[in-house]
Amino acid sequence: MTYCVAIKLNAGLVFLSDSRTNAGLDQISTFRKMIVYEKPGDRFMVLLSAGNLSISQSVREILQVEKLKEHDDSEPITIWNARSMFDAARVLGAAIRHVYERDAASLKLAGVDFNVSLVFGGQIRGEGMRLFQVYSAGNFIEATPETPYFQIGESKYGKPVLDRVITPHTPLNEAAKCALVSMDSTLKSNLSVGLPLDMVVYEANQFQTDKVVCIDENNPYFQMMHNSWGVKLREVFDSIEDPMWDGGHTTVPLMQNAQRSRPLKKITTPDEKLI
Repeated sequence: MTYCVAIKLNAGLVFLSDSRTNAGLDQISTFRKMIVYEKPGDRFMVLLSAGNLSISQSVREILQVEKLKEHDDSEPITIWNARSMFDAARVLGAAIRHVYERDAASLKLAGVDFNVSLVFGGQIRGEGMRLFQVYSAGNFIEATPETPYFQIGESKYGKPVLDRVITPHTPLNEAAKCALVSMDSTLKSNLSVGLPLDMVVYEANQFQTDKVVCIDENNPYFQMMHNSWGVKLREVFDSIEDPMWDGGHTTVPLMQNAQRSRPLKKITTPDEKLI
């Protein structure tokens, strides 16, 4: 399995992915899930992948050379000459369909579903930053101010902190920290996600970045964040008053009748019914 997250902010983009591939308890490998396409001064794009590894690797390879033609006499569109991130995402969708047409029937005969999930984001000169989640059929949706991030893979463990922190106005460094906390929560709860991590932070309108880092178990910032997050969570938990069951004095009673529902009925004899 894997976990990848990408965040679109007014200030830029944050991408983070793990590198664990799990084909069983005794078959765990490391494969990177992120690839960066950069042409300084013109375009910057990042692709994150989850799902079947053979499919995602084929899509990544074909994307480098995939061409999309609008008409017989029009210039083919590639990720390197696309005039918008929307067109680049269409090229990615075409690459997925290319792999599907080539491999889907054989995979089905082998009992394997055609399963791939991708996040594709960046900026091409002439327009603002854009972020897309791309599905197995090659169709996609775009991030909005109301939904400024996408997750693929094991998303449930890292989602709560993103929902509480991330808005389009969140500073880049704060969003990078939030993404790492999201990843740490996932690492803590799911063995199918693992180090090392790849992180890329992109500042708006720069069309390149040097904020690219591989994070392993010895990274001092990640160690500090992991330890601090655990300690602070425990401190917050301990600061919340325990529920009172015996009528003790409290300003926040738990044993109080609900306004719209009655307490759960207990069944005490074989003849009693719940309703």
